[in-house]
Amino acid sequence: MPSDRIRILFLGDVVGPLGRKAVKEYLARHRKKDEIDFVIANGENATHGHGLSMEHYKFFLSCGVDCLTSGNHFFNAKDAFSPKNPMPCALRPANFDPACPLKGTATFQVGDATIRVTNLIGRVFINMSQSNPFYDLERILAEDDGKSIHIVDFHAEATAEKRCLAEHFDGRITALFGTHTHVQTNDAKLLNRGTLFLTDAGMNGAYDSVLGTIKDASIHRTMTGLPAAFDVPRKGRMLVNGIRFDVDKTTRRVKDFLLINETMEDSGD
Repeated sequence: MPSDRIRILFLGDVVGPLGRKAVKEYLARHRKKDEIDFVIANGENATHGHGLSMEHYKFFLSCGVDCLTSGNHFFNAKDAFSPKNPMPCALRPANFDPACPLKGTATFQVGDATIRVTNLIGRVFINMSQSNPFYDLERILAEDDGKSIHIVDFHAEATAEKRCLAEHFDGRITALFGTHTHVQTNDAKLLNRGTLFLTDAGMNGAYDSVLGTIKDASIHRTMTGLPAAFDVPRKGRMLVNGIRFDVDKTTRRVKDFLLINETMEDSGD
């Protein structure tokens, strides 16, 4: 890796035990070999499909994840609400109420590069108490010194909302990646002013599943409209989704990128 560049890996929603295992095994194989300097993962579904526990927060850090983002299932993360359980490397959407624990944006020093990660949540088709992500990102940029590589995780349902946010801030942030739908899109691109955009980074979890959950219950709930027990597979083939990209440290612009879509067999360990 040239010294004027930094390589970052962004992983989509991590779902349940197979998602955690997939991330661990992928990083064990690739972080050193591929010279990855910084890893971001969306951990909002990491603990049994809902939320992020302190145990799993520590697990991800031990695996080589540097920053964890979240989304609409953040409020299932009970450990984050305890003052005894600080999670300095975990973020929640910045446009949640200010009384919400954790931060919505943070900077990380990686050698001579500063990386800012911002987490936001959409408003279209997501019925939560959140403020306007456009205005909140504007405020964050106004408070930033403009010298950071700035990565935004936009946890949103509507594809157009994700694209609109990326286009509005094109050239003012390094990259914006959508999360939440658990389906990787094949539209990674550099926008006109240089911001890297991907509608959805996808999912890390059970390959043989419905968005990371056990199929039968999901099918029953969708077909009948009746409630069904939510559960996630604990064994089986694993899917890894994300995007790896190289950023020029001086211009803070992406030079190269690679979409990650890989399956792995569960060793059963």
